[in-house]
Amino acid sequence: MDRLPENNSRYKDVDYWDERYQTEVCYDWLGEFSKFQHLLEKHLKKEDAILILGCGNSSMSGDMYSAGYQSITNIDYSSVCVSNMKDRYSHCPGMSWLEMDIRRLSFHDASFDVVIEKATLDAIMVEEKSPWEVAPQTAAFIHQALAEVSRCLKPGGLFVSVTFAQPFFRKRLLARTEYHWSIKQYSYGDGFEYFVYVMTKGEGLSPEDAALERKLQENDAVSSAPRRADFDDKDDFLSNVLL
Repeated sequence: MDRLPENNSRYKDVDYWDERYQTEVCYDWLGEFSKFQHLLEKHLKKEDAILILGCGNSSMSGDMYSAGYQSITNIDYSSVCVSNMKDRYSHCPGMSWLEMDIRRLSFHDASFDVVIEKATLDAIMVEEKSPWEVAPQTAAFIHQALAEVSRCLKPGGLFVSVTFAQPFFRKRLLARTEYHWSIKQYSYGDGFEYFVYVMTKGEGLSPEDAALERKLQENDAVSSAPRRADFDDKDDFLSNVLL
């Protein structure tokens, strides 16, 4: 692949994508739709209203349309991408393309039966040095996006996340009671394993995932608790002790 940026941080830069999409016709992160189609067919219905986040120039939307899913809204924050894809699929009624930030979706509550992202969350996390600890700024970005996904899903709707992130790491972001969804996981791939997470809105977390959320909350509370070293010598330490 000859369009790799000079450093990973550029994957978060819309200018990089605008420039790339000027010449690149198609690129499918994590494989084409056919690689995981058998997993989605267990959950999706052909008449579902589908939203695809960070669609890029992937063939996935077109392949899904050809497979019978013909109510698809695609969003990306690159105006070049949106313009190109809109022209490419102008012959497909029911397919739309919009320029949008995934943290601020301009749709009404409960607008979609299904929301899909493929490697979009991965791109947001490209600068993370370790999957064990996500930077607060990145975690806040992802939380905004996931909260918006939950808001836009209909009751019983599905959020499908396709990623290379293993369950131990990705569930740390997905398992939150406030999203009002359950989590199921699948995998695909020959030689290299990719993962598909299917969240169902209106279902609760499994006991295992609920326990994970509690553990993460406890760890956050411990890490944010004030320590003596956090106070200046001039401060009255005892006055800052939380009773």
